Amino acid sequence: MSALDWVVLVCSLTFIVAYGLWRGRESGTVSAYLLAGRTMPWYAMALSIMATQASAITFISTTSQAYVDGMRFVQFYFGLPLAMVILCATAVPIFHRAGVYTAYEYLERRFDAKTRALVASIFLIQRGLGMGIALSAPAIVLTVILGWPSWLSTLIMGSLVLLYTTIGGIKAVTWTDVQQMLVMMTGLLVALITAIWLLPGDVGLTGALKIAGAAGKINPVVTAFDWRDRYNVWNGLLGGMFLALAYFGCDQSQVQRYLTGKSVAQSRLSLLFNAVAKVPMQFLILGVGAIVFAYHTFDKPPLVFHPLEMRRIETLGPAYENVASRWDAAFEKRRAAALAVVRGESPESYRDASAEVAAARSDALKLAESAGAEKGFSDANYIFLNFVTTHLPTGVVGLIMAAIFAAGMSTTSAEVNSLATVSVIDIYRRFIRREASDRHYLLVSRGSTLFWGSFAMVTAEYARNRGTLIEAVNSLGSLFYGGMLGVFVLAFFFKRVGGTAAFAGVLCGEAAIFYAFWFTSLPFLWFNVIGCLTVVAVGLALSLLRVSRVPAQ
Repeated sequence: MSALDWVVLVCSLTFIVAYGLWRGRESGTVSAYLLAGRTMPWYAMALSIMATQASAITFISTTSQAYVDGMRFVQFYFGLPLAMVILCATAVPIFHRAGVYTAYEYLERRFDAKTRALVASIFLIQRGLGMGIALSAPAIVLTVILGWPSWLSTLIMGSLVLLYTTIGGIKAVTWTDVQQMLVMMTGLLVALITAIWLLPGDVGLTGALKIAGAAGKINPVVTAFDWRDRYNVWNGLLGGMFLALAYFGCDQSQVQRYLTGKSVAQSRLSLLFNAVAKVPMQFLILGVGAIVFAYHTFDKPPLVFHPLEMRRIETLGPAYENVASRWDAAFEKRRAAALAVVRGESPESYRDASAEVAAARSDALKLAESAGAEKGFSDANYIFLNFVTTHLPTGVVGLIMAAIFAAGMSTTSAEVNSLATVSVIDIYRRFIRREASDRHYLLVSRGSTLFWGSFAMVTAEYARNRGTLIEAVNSLGSLFYGGMLGVFVLAFFFKRVGGTAAFAGVLCGEAAIFYAFWFTSLPFLWFNVIGCLTVVAVGLALSLLRVSRVPAQ
């Protein structure tokens, strides 16, 4: 990066950290530290919720998802607006009336302590592991730009997050998210405009869309139903709705956002804003990936997008030269065929050439494995970063990097804060030390924040080269969210179900999910449906069985 890019990046990060410290300066009580004293306006909650979701994974991996697999990933979010409406009618007023710090605290009031502890533990496991994946995305940025070892990149990012999160709590996190979201959206729009501007003059946006369409990248709606297909409209509407219900209704990292609201109405507005804005934002992000794909049809990309692995395979002599020769020939063939597509000719030749390009790239990735990369190595998460650092103008690169860092910091800070809240409220204060001063719990909360931030930095090292990160983080969440959602469905709608039935239902729901994961080929979105329905069915069955055994009076 140029000096100007570094100035933009460093100034942005400095402002974000300083702003977070300033905003969190009055977090001197447990209520202020964990719930901002329930004083947040709807727009701050809305942007914080969106920023938490729009992690660095969104910028790095969702764009790459479109480059590799097209825009059909957007169907993943089609069920989200429906989920938001349902949560506004159920979870938001119920949690606000209960006056709880966490969603799991409500479960003890409705069921019993063991159900609360079980679901809180499930959250700690899944969110603790997912946090490492979220933090690994910014680490990829520094690794690509500077060639630093990933552990150093992770340490820098994690330390910056912990600085304002540990001191300022949820208030610092939320208000910082507002600024980070503005930086993210600015960076995203600039990236899209720049990608269009860089297209050859005789291609333009219309030609780029024709090329992306011929390659199967413009496929936002797939109506054919297939159990084995992760992304079609049916999986998105049903599976995506269940995932969104679980994420926004049961995951403390999201529930905590609208628990900070001034009122039920303010919290509802924050969720409804996301219902309206999330799908268009994902269209925009995926559109960037599709345009970058079209651009690289004319400007030859590297054979392998990971720069270190590319340098490795270049040392393999004849094996590399053979693949590179095929790659060069296939690229030139595809470029000529792409121009024919722009002129309105048949896309068949273009598709044949694209298949040759894909075959050469596949062989190159196998070479990378033979040269020392991890088995199953994927360079997908480096595609967008390569485009940014190689082709964008000076100054713009720094802005995009600032957007990616802002996204990574917002997600990590939110998750660290929510993990600390559950650890203190649902575990420490409930089971370890029930009577202590507010100052004591505040100190424990800050200590727990430090612990989970350090944990994230360690686990981030294991998230690299796991395919596209956006799929990895949602696949992981789907292993746990169904069971969590099911127990809240029982709590909200089935008043006769008791604690033991709910507890057993959660265990059976998780067992059903892991069975589907290990022994079936179902897409991960359906895990949320399976888990939820299993919990509800088992909970109801055990409750009916208990009632049937009660002797008549």
